[in-house]
Amino acid sequence: QVQLMESGGGSVQTGGSLKLSCTVSQYSVTNLCMAWLRQAPGQEREGVATLDTSIHSSYAESVEGRFAISKDITKNTLFLEMNSLKPEDSAMYRCAARPRTPFKPCWVHSHDYDYWGQGTQVTVSS
Repeated sequence: QVQLMESGGGSVQTGGSLKLSCTVSQYSVTNLCMAWLRQAPGQEREGVATLDTSIHSSYAESVEGRFAISKDITKNTLFLEMNSLKPEDSAMYRCAARPRTPFKPCWVHSHDYDYWGQGTQVTVSS
């Protein structure tokens, strides 16, 4: 059974940084379209970033230039490096994935994933 386990959330002040990790078991990240999504209380879930291959990524406009998604194949882990954090970045961040396919684009506006992590909370105070 494919499992995704996030870590790295926490509380920081405005302008701070955090790095989230998502470790995958039972499936190689090489063959996955992977994503970070977030949801704040009372708000809709938002795609933050996706990573298909090592060079093909997409970002929400709200995080472009501040966040970076990457993966380490040797550790079978997905990362989200978050810099210049703002209070509006506060949310539960979840890792998600589905097998790569040429028939379905791996991009930030898709929320159609087969596997989901439990989430890690990020809180940014002003």
